[in-house]
Amino acid sequence: MSQPTVVTAGADMFADSVAGQAVDVERVDWRPPMPGTETDLATVATDPRRPEANRRAVEAMLGVTAHLVDVAPASEVLGLEKGQFLHAGPPIEWDRTSGPLRGALMGGAALEGLVDDPEDAVALFESGTGVSLEPCHHRSAVGPMAGVVTPSMWMWVLEDRATGRRTYCSLNEGLGKVLRYGAYSPEVLTRLRWMGDVLGPLLQAAVRGTEEATDVTGILTQMLQMGDEAHNRNRAGTLMLLRDLSPAMVSAGFDAKDVADVLRFIGGNDHFFLNLAMPACKLALDAGRDVPGSTMVVAMARNGTDFGIQVSGTGDEWFTGPAQVAEGLFLGDYGPDDANPDIGDSAITETAGIGGFAMATAPAIVRLVGGTVPDALATTRRMHEITLAENPRWSVPVLEFQGTPTGIDVTKVCRTGILPQINTGMAGAVAGVGQVGAGLVTPPAEIFPKALAALAARAASA
Repeated sequence: MSQPTVVTAGADMFADSVAGQAVDVERVDWRPPMPGTETDLATVATDPRRPEANRRAVEAMLGVTAHLVDVAPASEVLGLEKGQFLHAGPPIEWDRTSGPLRGALMGGAALEGLVDDPEDAVALFESGTGVSLEPCHHRSAVGPMAGVVTPSMWMWVLEDRATGRRTYCSLNEGLGKVLRYGAYSPEVLTRLRWMGDVLGPLLQAAVRGTEEATDVTGILTQMLQMGDEAHNRNRAGTLMLLRDLSPAMVSAGFDAKDVADVLRFIGGNDHFFLNLAMPACKLALDAGRDVPGSTMVVAMARNGTDFGIQVSGTGDEWFTGPAQVAEGLFLGDYGPDDANPDIGDSAITETAGIGGFAMATAPAIVRLVGGTVPDALATTRRMHEITLAENPRWSVPVLEFQGTPTGIDVTKVCRTGILPQINTGMAGAVAGVGQVGAGLVTPPAEIFPKALAALAARAASA
């Protein structure tokens, strides 16, 4: 007869006492589900469509390979017209916009010639005459931080060759006082105009002149094994992109000084590849959308006021709650009181299983966002508890090349109370300030029970 094993959950006092009597103890990290979710969890858990629906959603997501196929103005590839602005996060009106989003919109209005002075844009947006706001996600695009896109901005164009589906993202400006962090000073606008006049056209020539389209998904695979996590650390990815595009840039027939300026700009901007990682993740997640019965999250996005998620089985519906202020490290004399609540579409990286979910691949990231190396390893392990699968392409060397945790499951979040971990930059709360720090943040807990309730309602009527 074998020796009994005692299974314990909760406080360790009982387990320690039993173990002290030479009895085998198996400690289970059990916790009650989120309050008020028990009935909805039971309904969704017994939905006969769920296992196959989640298998299909995950399989579709993992089957996508993103290739860089073009660079072109938003007016061409997104159909944006004068006065139309895209922004990060779920839908929002001007009167609820945060400081950094307001600042970016003000700068964008000046960039497009709608006003001479960014300060004059306030009255323009308050009137609502001739201007409109729309989430990037609604046009198959993503935007970091404020995520503002205007018609003249140049966009990366990524494509899944198997389906022809495309996603888009603007070009990265760098760090500090930049439009996406809500800054709109003259030097910000000067940089944006240079990006429109020089950077965009040269990148377009390089992309179109490269014999074989850059495999962005493949670069992501390599950079995760080189110390990047593809959200706040993109150093290896940026250098690999520069390696792929620089020969075509040099031979594109542009002025030598312009080519040198572009190479210097990209080489000095470690975050440049982020704006390719984001649409690559969106391209994969969009393939997993609209599967009835699936509980997989396909988007997490923030506009600086609201944090919203979308779920495969509930279509385009947003489930929102108040965005949280990140905890982390601050630049200079800035502190928590200077930071705006979380903002940006860049959490699409975590939604796909990298970024904060892959912090174990990039232990050096803790020097930017705070915490310790053991924290980074523990975060990646913890995210496996709320996901549906592992991504065999994106592996973590220090965890014996285990695939990154992929496919956030609404039911697992509600059942465990574990929230997705995001690492993020922090924008100043006041329009025009720019970046004030970087840190770690989670979504507001209440949005997952909201999504679960919607899934339960659909399951009950199926």
